[in-house]
Amino acid sequence: MFANSRTISSAQTDIHEHLAARVRRHLDEPFRKPVGAPSQQAFDAAIDAWQRAGGKPLIIDAGCGIGESTLRLATAYPDHYVIGVDQSEKRLTAGKDWWEGEMPANFHWARADLVDVWRLLQQGSVPVVRHYVLYPNPWPKIGHLGRRWQGHAVFPALAACGDYLECRSNWKIYIDEFAAALSMVGRDVRVEQWQPETFMTPFERKYSASGHALWRCVSGSPLPQGG
Repeated sequence: MFANSRTISSAQTDIHEHLAARVRRHLDEPFRKPVGAPSQQAFDAAIDAWQRAGGKPLIIDAGCGIGESTLRLATAYPDHYVIGVDQSEKRLTAGKDWWEGEMPANFHWARADLVDVWRLLQQGSVPVVRHYVLYPNPWPKIGHLGRRWQGHAVFPALAACGDYLECRSNWKIYIDEFAAALSMVGRDVRVEQWQPETFMTPFERKYSASGHALWRCVSGSPLPQGG
C-alpha cells in the first residue's frame, strides 16, 4: 500500500547531546579524505553542462534519488539550472514514465558522492543560489549521529553551499539538529512544520499520505518562484 510509512522511532528525544562538540571539531579540523575519481569526473561533467547552458543561477538538489525533485525544481525555476546529485546509478537511470509531459532542458543529473561534491563546490567557490537537502536518511539511532549530515565531517562544506538552503524531513529532531548546526556556522535559520502545495519527492508524498508531520529548516531568503 502507498500510505503505509511508519513514523520514525528513536530513543533520542531531543537534539543530540554531542552535536555541538561534533560540529566544533569538524569546523576546527579540515576534512582530508581524498575526493574519489568518479565523483570528480561526474562533478566536472555537471559543471561543464551548467556552463554550456549559459551559467544560469545554479540550484543543487542534494540526494535527488530518482530525480523527481530535480525535474520539479527545473520546472519551477526555468531561468535557473539544476544539478541533481545522487550516488545510486539505479535510481538515476530508472525509467521516468511517472513524469508527465516533456522534461525541462535546464537540468543535469550527476552520479556522485555528495561528500565529494559539497567539498568540490566549496573548493571551487561555485556560486549556488539555492540548495536543497530533501528527506535525507535520518539515521535515528543515538549512536548514528556521525552518519547524519549535521554530524558528518562534510557539514561545514554543506553549510557553505547556497545563498538559500533548505532541508526537509519527517523527523523533527533531524531538522532541529540541522538548524542548530547551521546556527553554529553563523547562518540564520528558521524551523517550521508545513505542507507543500506540490510534493517534491516520492518520500514526501508517501510521508504526507501516511499522516506524518513534515518539517523543514530554511536558511536565507527564498527567490521568487520562476524568477
